[in-house]
Amino acid sequence: MSEQPLHDAPPIDRWRLDALLETPVKGKLWGLPSIAAFLGVSQDTARRWARHPEVPIYQPPGTRSYCAFQSELRSWQRSKRQD
Repeated sequence: MSEQPLHDAPPIDRWRLDALLETPVKGKLWGLPSIAAFLGVSQDTARRWARHPEVPIYQPPGTRSYCAFQSELRSWQRSKRQD
């Protein structure tokens, strides 16, 4: 099998490389302990961040618990790195 040159391929920047090397993140996280652990911050920090509408941490109406989607959190983290 011969290798074809990748002239048409887009350049690999650090975001594309992360996406290629990381295992896919999926699923829902329930509770501040699991959300904070995923983000690598304290529960107090995760609770404080959840108050900001741009942070994808949700508190369903009528509940005291929090939830978040791993893929949304990862995308949000990437967007914050660019700032």
